[in-house]
Amino acid sequence: MILPSEAGEGDRRNGGGGGEHGQTVGMEYKSVTLGVSTASAPSTLLRQGFGGSPSPVHGGGALAITGHASLWGVADLAGDVVVPGAFAASVARRGPGGVRMLYQHGERTPVGVWTRIEEDDRGLRVEGRILDITPEGRMAAALVRAGALDGLSIGFRAVRARRDGRLRVLAEVDLWEVSLVTFPMLPGARVGMVTG
Repeated sequence: MILPSEAGEGDRRNGGGGGEHGQTVGMEYKSVTLGVSTASAPSTLLRQGFGGSPSPVHGGGALAITGHASLWGVADLAGDVVVPGAFAASVARRGPGGVRMLYQHGERTPVGVWTRIEEDDRGLRVEGRILDITPEGRMAAALVRAGALDGLSIGFRAVRARRDGRLRVLAEVDLWEVSLVTFPMLPGARVGMVTG
């Protein structure tokens, strides 16, 4: 689902995977760092049953992850810089449950859930669980554990932005998703793994 930009300057797809840098679309993708810990307890999701009542879906386990989905004042490889407060309205409106955890920005490949999203003094901090109830989730968790998948990238729509030389300063963004990606736009973004 792609929305037209309200930022006034053709949004770009900039994030991890697929070689689509510079393609004009309505949603943008950016990068960040990710810290990881394992959780051995079974995960439980709710699924809507035929009678409209939720029924539990059990997975065998989840990989708990934490990190920063955006860093204040750090220019990415596309020249975008996010300022403090840029996510506040979107996070308040959507909450963590309204922001999807995807694999390589694939809208058909959700791999987990975000349980906490907040702005802190460093940037946009996220916490979530990669779930093992889908093949993509199991693959993403295995790649993160192995150190082969080492970044995060945000999918968003720029709401308010301004130019500052070669940089685009993002003052307000509508956050749609945070993806696990192979190639984050912030070159220093890497996974740290911590076992329970």
